[in-house]
Amino acid sequence: MSHDHPVLQWKGKQAVYPPPLQLVQSALVLPEEHPELNGSRLIEGENLAVMSTLLADFEGKIDLIYVDPPFLSGKSYRVRTGRKEDSRHPENWKTAEGFQDEWRNRADYLNMLYSRLRLMHSLLAETGSLYLHLDWHAAAYARVLLDEIFGPDRLLNEIIWTYHGPSPIRSAFKRKHDTLYVYTKSKEYTFNADAVRVPYDAATVKTFSSPKAGFGKRPDLARGKVPEDWWYFPVVARMHRERTGYPTQKPEALLERIIRASSNSGDLVADFFCGSGTCVTVARRLGRRWLGCDISPLAINTTRRRLLLEPEAGGFGVWVGRDRQEHHALHPKIEITAENLNVEARLTNLEPEALIALEFDWDFDGHLFRSRAQSIKGWRQETINTRLGHSYPRAGNYVVAALAVDAEGQTGLATERVQVG
Repeated sequence: MSHDHPVLQWKGKQAVYPPPLQLVQSALVLPEEHPELNGSRLIEGENLAVMSTLLADFEGKIDLIYVDPPFLSGKSYRVRTGRKEDSRHPENWKTAEGFQDEWRNRADYLNMLYSRLRLMHSLLAETGSLYLHLDWHAAAYARVLLDEIFGPDRLLNEIIWTYHGPSPIRSAFKRKHDTLYVYTKSKEYTFNADAVRVPYDAATVKTFSSPKAGFGKRPDLARGKVPEDWWYFPVVARMHRERTGYPTQKPEALLERIIRASSNSGDLVADFFCGSGTCVTVARRLGRRWLGCDISPLAINTTRRRLLLEPEAGGFGVWVGRDRQEHHALHPKIEITAENLNVEARLTNLEPEALIALEFDWDFDGHLFRSRAQSIKGWRQETINTRLGHSYPRAGNYVVAALAVDAEGQTGLATERVQVG
């Protein structure tokens, strides 16, 4: 392939495309009040294989991709799962494994990123955009890779997200920004300037409001302005209402601006490193269809919990790669009482304080779990309700299934047969 722009080379450079894997639907999540489905999917699996598989149905069909991949930081990250712990003593925190960002060398990291960016380019619609979120560790390399894959003329913006926070650095300026590269698939792309306007600052309003300002054309002060390419949003701090405990969680306001600007209602938004689920949560709230993928069961269950805490936004499917053996580490039991067509199911054999989510399928077919009732622990709740009730439309013999999830992302499935009517 010939280029008229610089191309990054490294030893062993290659784009790896694994064979498609079989994706199996493991659950349908149907909130009781808003069970509507729009094709949105939460997928547990290795994202390179998942994207290869999605090409068959989604090539050229995704309107917006946001990804927040590993940063080449050389660190491993853990998820905080405890509550009311002393923030001054992290050595005493209760945690679970989050994700690894450690690499043998830069070549391994670049091969990882290169292969995935090429697949994302194929999945994007002609009017689609990619937002790649990195920091100083790898942003310079990524810019050259994106120029190679998309073309340098497809760079729409280099956005700087600035934030505050403590820093131990004393020998250099403190690093307090991330970089987001925005590339479009073609010259015809979605950008909704009016959807992301912000108020002018007080000094600008004062200047242009004065009849003595002397400017020829005044801006529409009431309309506001399109943001510049440097953005300030606070990080998700320890006591923030959005806080999930998942490392490197990004603020909802950041994703809301991106999704409003570069997609429309009903468009398909994807995040293939979905982590704590900020992107898909905001996309769902804004009326977009979405695809979320992560290799970590803990990330998938954190995202699922977050989505279920907003049941009014509708239902979604949960999928898993056939290569990932389903394993239930928890062993719940169900006790059921029935009266006429009404039942009450109570989960036993697990401590309620240890659980973050409990979902029920009132008519389990033994294959696809249809989550029709949910008890979800809020981020500051102590425990969850382990008793849920249901009224059947007709007499019959039913299998009730309960799916329990704990703070470490471990799951357990219990079933019990009941005769009603």
